Amino acid sequence: MVQCMPEFIFDIWQDILSDEVTTCGSVFKLVLSMLLGCCVGIQRKRKGQPAGVRTFSLICMGATLAMILSIYVPQEYLGLKNGDPGRIAAQVISGVGFLGAGAIIQMKGSVRGLTTAAGIWMVAAIGMGVGVGLYIISIVATVLILIVLVQVERIEHVTSMGADSRIIRIESTVIIPDIEPYRTVLERGGAKLKSFYLTYDYERTITNLNLVVLLREGTDTLKVLDSLEHVFPTRSITLANQLNI
Repeated sequence: MVQCMPEFIFDIWQDILSDEVTTCGSVFKLVLSMLLGCCVGIQRKRKGQPAGVRTFSLICMGATLAMILSIYVPQEYLGLKNGDPGRIAAQVISGVGFLGAGAIIQMKGSVRGLTTAAGIWMVAAIGMGVGVGLYIISIVATVLILIVLVQVERIEHVTSMGADSRIIRIESTVIIPDIEPYRTVLERGGAKLKSFYLTYDYERTITNLNLVVLLREGTDTLKVLDSLEHVFPTRSITLANQLNI
């Protein structure tokens, strides 16, 4: 099949597969890394993440270019004695860590963006793979990332693995004798009671109740809170992150 190729196409193909740094091969690597980065970036942008198509494609291309430089330096300067040219590629991972940290958002104890940060790190590794000529492995890695981000996420939703843990604080004006009515209301609203903590104030006839619940994505939280308010006479009800208990 290779012998049937026109000569110029065969030369281009040889440049792409060559271990040496060539202009044609470098351009192909940069274009491939851009496309692979875009594939992951499109999925992240559809999820509303700030790091999207442009960010992921640039990270992937940057890692590829770093690997090309790492190969080019010893290729052209065989007599280089000071330093290790491989350090150029080694610094990619640590440098990408700063970008990953920028994608992580902390809001009142709730950390978001870890998946995007991990995707940034993985895309940089894919770019490095393209830079050294591991095209098939890089493409397979990109496909596996998309499977994790799309299909595994669906499995999490079905099995409630993606539920958020929250604290519902209730102050009741009576001594609550049984927790089961609250459990029933939560299950009816699509939430699950994990555990609870309570304090009885017999002098003022007040119960302070903390319900640790799992809220699935799409749960109508306001409707659940309204239903809980009618279980026993309630003075106040608050929804908070688990870390704030």
